[in-house]
Amino acid sequence: MDLPYYHGPLTKRDCEILLLREGEDGTFLLRDSESVPGALCLCVSFKNLVYTYRIFPEKHGHYTIQSVEDIQKQTFSSLQELISKYEKPNQGLATHLSRPIKRMSRCQRWRRSQMKFNDIYENCHSEYMEVLP
Repeated sequence: MDLPYYHGPLTKRDCEILLLREGEDGTFLLRDSESVPGALCLCVSFKNLVYTYRIFPEKHGHYTIQSVEDIQKQTFSSLQELISKYEKPNQGLATHLSRPIKRMSRCQRWRRSQMKFNDIYENCHSEYMEVLP
């Protein structure tokens, strides 16, 4: 997957550290679901919490997203189309997506969720994470 904000098998805990460290509503990333094989998670920060929405692959390379119950299920032809929709306010997420966190490949140690926050911050802060404009 060639999306700069896709982080692969990032754990929920590590994801929360990344998103909450920014302290800005609408910061987001995509990661693999830990509990549902084949699904992705769209994770977005809002009011010092991280909201997670599952994205499910459908037939022919399409995707659906699990959002609030009152919103009709929608199918997207690509993940880029899905992200683009949720960059607009009032689409069924806790907040709109505004600042993607780009994955940098130089610090693979990030994925070791046993590491302490201070170790992660000291080792990866400058070389792992970049917030896209």
